[in-house]
Amino acid sequence: MRIILRQDIEKLGSIGDTVEVADGYARNYLIPRGMAYLATRGNIKRVEDEKRQVAKQAARMEEMAREMADRLSEQSLTFVVKATEDDQLYGSVSEGDIAGQLREKGFDVDKRMIRLDEPIKSLGVFTIDVKLHPEVTGQVKVWVVRE
Repeated sequence: MRIILRQDIEKLGSIGDTVEVADGYARNYLIPRGMAYLATRGNIKRVEDEKRQVAKQAARMEEMAREMADRLSEQSLTFVVKATEDDQLYGSVSEGDIAGQLREKGFDVDKRMIRLDEPIKSLGVFTIDVKLHPEVTGQVKVWVVRE
């Protein structure tokens, strides 16, 4: 059976591809789950329209992420923490702490978006990457100072 894919399917194809699959696979799995259409002229046009809409939405999301990255680069976060005489923290500053302060400043970020190799455990100034979009990474400056 010839079908048109509505989404990327590993080992089968990408959006808009017309592929030949077993009848049962198409009828029982792909079509009911909205992953494909039967290959007709009308459905080919429908998939092309969907591809254009997805592309517009992706471009809009990337532009919003770039704007947020620009605003993030202007931000500076300060953490006042207890530290030893040799500038080691008693605790640490983690992704969750950074995300919490960014949320307080009006940025919609999740701790999974913060890119830290390991929690910050010393005093100093750090530049932290924030993954806002698959192609856009913002940076925020984090100051960790003694209490």
